[in-house]
Amino acid sequence: MLTDLRIKNLALVNDLAIQFGPGYNSITGETGAGKSILIGALGLVLGERADRTLIRDGDDHCSVEAIIEVAGLGKAFHSHLDQNGIEPCEQNQLFLKRSFSALGGNRQFVNGSPTTLNVLASIGEWLVDIHGPHDHQSLLKAARQLEILDAYGGLEKQRIDFAALVDQRAGLAAQKAELIVDEDAYARELDLLRFQVSEIESAQLKPAEEPELEQAFQRATHSARLAELSAEARQLIDSGEPSVTDLSSALGRALQEMAGIDAGAESLLAEQTAISGQLADLGAAVADYAERLSLDPAQMKLVEERYNLVQTLKRKYGSTLPKVIAFGDNATKRLAALEGRDEELARFNAEAAKLDEQIQTLGQALSAARKAIAPKLVEEAERQLNDLGFLQSRFDVEIIGPSELGQAEAAVSRTGFEQIEFLFAPNPGEPFKPLKAIASSGEMARVMLALKTVLATQDSIPILVFDEVDSNLGGETAGVVGEKMKQIGANRQVLCITHLAPVAAAGHRHYLVSKEVVEGRTLTRVTQLDGESRVEELTRMLGGGGAAARQHAEELLS
Repeated sequence: MLTDLRIKNLALVNDLAIQFGPGYNSITGETGAGKSILIGALGLVLGERADRTLIRDGDDHCSVEAIIEVAGLGKAFHSHLDQNGIEPCEQNQLFLKRSFSALGGNRQFVNGSPTTLNVLASIGEWLVDIHGPHDHQSLLKAARQLEILDAYGGLEKQRIDFAALVDQRAGLAAQKAELIVDEDAYARELDLLRFQVSEIESAQLKPAEEPELEQAFQRATHSARLAELSAEARQLIDSGEPSVTDLSSALGRALQEMAGIDAGAESLLAEQTAISGQLADLGAAVADYAERLSLDPAQMKLVEERYNLVQTLKRKYGSTLPKVIAFGDNATKRLAALEGRDEELARFNAEAAKLDEQIQTLGQALSAARKAIAPKLVEEAERQLNDLGFLQSRFDVEIIGPSELGQAEAAVSRTGFEQIEFLFAPNPGEPFKPLKAIASSGEMARVMLALKTVLATQDSIPILVFDEVDSNLGGETAGVVGEKMKQIGANRQVLCITHLAPVAAAGHRHYLVSKEVVEGRTLTRVTQLDGESRVEELTRMLGGGGAAARQHAEELLS
């Protein structure tokens, strides 16, 4: 549900914030007041192309923000956000923002995350259908029409099961394709894999051995210099003339004499004694280190060979030892598959045959169910169209099977064996045409209204916008349109721009779009009407004056 819409510097709007409610929201106002600006702003924030000439005169920047309640949308929608790098919806609220400037800058955000216009548009397709001059109509797409037919017939589970089988079959085909290579390539890959597996396995690598090996190699490489430095250190500690040990002893004697004279120097003597002990420990540690440096040539050679082997394997198979080991594991699996190619191919073929049989069985059942449910959808749609004034119009669902599509059994779509097309013939004697080929936006909007009424409980789009759906209507039909809007509003949020009082009166909420002049500038305002103000607006729509018009307005509301 669209809860908030804020528009800044678009056409006659300088800064406008509107809060919409659930159910059916009717929007009225005199011609030219700016009602279409609301639809245009909503289209912008849903990813439609920006027309920079609509930026308000005197300003160089325009923005539209929307807050949409998405609690009713399923996991697939939220997965779509995550896959496109969008932050999760906090408290089930989706925040959309679109801004652009006269100089060409264009930015869009979803939940505070910057995103592309294509991603914004893809999110919009989950949320809103706009019917009228500004088309944003998912129902015109063949794939969407098939989804709707399946939803109407309660065939979603069959459809999901069928798609899973097709995906499984495609995965099996991909695995099989990896095994089917020409004999020369097969022999070459076998030789390469055997060499790689043997080379890695023979190295007997351990994931955590590299740091210790690196240290041992450095020690072996620089052992001569380390021996020189350790000998020099030992000499400085206890063999020099004078050595650090000799100097420490002389210092101790001086401090001992001081402590004999003054007890306050005893702490200094204690510190010297501790240092003397540390020097002794250091001398022993240096001696031990020097002894461990005495690697024999054979041991040094082993360390160097091991180090060089590890570096070679890393250059060939991965930047770290765990990656080298993982490469070896994958190569081992691939080698086993190739060496047992004939058995693997036989297994793949058997599984494929079983899946093909299941696909045919389930696909034919899905096709039969669609053919059975399509006439019921046609009957209900035509009844709704008759209510809307298309007394002699016809609606049909064309089911296009595999033979018409030129489609092989093994190349079936995830959605089944067929495609469908919604067809419409508005007048007697005229042929059926695809829904997308209807020329009149008024006709299109009413067809959409009829279908939305039929599909109100199945369709997953939460927000429906109808822009002047009542074009060229009047009398009893206008009242029917209003009731259908209200009926759809029981399951979806509806926003409808209308010029007819019966359509507006059916709304759960009523908004008036008007113009006013402030400091010499014309501004668009939107006001939610209630009570007396709503009666006055309906009276205006019915002709403007007189007790009869006012009484009619009150009757419509009652």
